[in-house]
Amino acid sequence: MVKYPGGIDVTPGMVLTPTQVKDKPDVSFNADPDSYYTLIMHGTLSFGEIQHWLVVNIPGGDVTKGEEMTAYRGSGPSEGTGLHRYIFLVYRQSGKQEFDIPLIPFNRRQARRNHKVRTLVVRYGLQELVAGNFYQAEYDDYVPIARSTLVD
Repeated sequence: MVKYPGGIDVTPGMVLTPTQVKDKPDVSFNADPDSYYTLIMHGTLSFGEIQHWLVVNIPGGDVTKGEEMTAYRGSGPSEGTGLHRYIFLVYRQSGKQEFDIPLIPFNRRQARRNHKVRTLVVRYGLQELVAGNFYQAEYDDYVPIARSTLVD
């Protein structure tokens, strides 16, 4: 389950605005208390995937106790490009792992580009997709505000 502030429960395919998804959501899923998980949020564009959020080594499904490798960044599609899809995937890990990937802070855009979910899944042996969800969003008046915080 993905729940944004304001009580917005994401159902697959629902349309939200960048304003509604600007803050990090709560994510919950059925989890084995003795397992570790990886949460990936990504969007797809014509040039490839964009990583919006990456949390690894999530113990027993408690996302707040995982290691945030890519800071959460909500939707920010360009004006006139229509609806874009934003996907949440949760994979079970084989155990707690070392992830040899750079940390990506909130204000970095270029570093988020061209991340392939499949590459991450294979490289780190993510075993089983245990949860997934997605929403759609298109440009609104919050996008220029969000983009003003980017350094690249």
